[in-house]
Amino acid sequence: MKFFSYVMVSDTGFAPNPFDGFCTLACCKPIIRRTASVGDWIIGTGSKGTIGNNKLIYAMKVTEKMDFNSYYNDKRFHNRLDNIYFKNKDRLNQKKNKYHHKEDMDHDLSGKYVLVSDHFYYFGKDAIAIPKEFLAIIKKGPGHKCNFSTDLVSDFLKWLEKNYDSGKNGYPFDFIEGIGCVL
Repeated sequence: MKFFSYVMVSDTGFAPNPFDGFCTLACCKPIIRRTASVGDWIIGTGSKGTIGNNKLIYAMKVTEKMDFNSYYNDKRFHNRLDNIYFKNKDRLNQKKNKYHHKEDMDHDLSGKYVLVSDHFYYFGKDAIAIPKEFLAIIKKGPGHKCNFSTDLVSDFLKWLEKNYDSGKNGYPFDFIEGIGCVL
């Protein structure tokens, strides 16, 4: 199992999308989407521009990994904010949306996959403080981090699952404004 950590510079409900019983990552973070596997965990932590440092905005265990067209055509995901790429004449096209535009396509599509979770913890604007003993899981700055000790990851996940209910426990910090993602 891999464990990915990154800092969220915006939290709009687009990436990740925590609504309707699933947490999905269909846009932004292309390296994570391309390399993560079913069973891996991903966490997004706060920044000065969102909810504050050292806070957990979300954690998701990847339970499905699918290509964009499969995601677009899956009835479970038809109305999701991040379901914006569809195949037409053997190429992917972008549905008009308020979060990502044509200039975001190459970045988004380089991730190749959509990650889906039905086992997630989403806190959004009600982000929780990460205890001192787990601060090493926080990635500082852009990109992501995924080299953690097995014990640190195991202890963090035990703490999370013992103390919080899975599912959507809050709304996105920037939900009304919606600015998309930043590289």
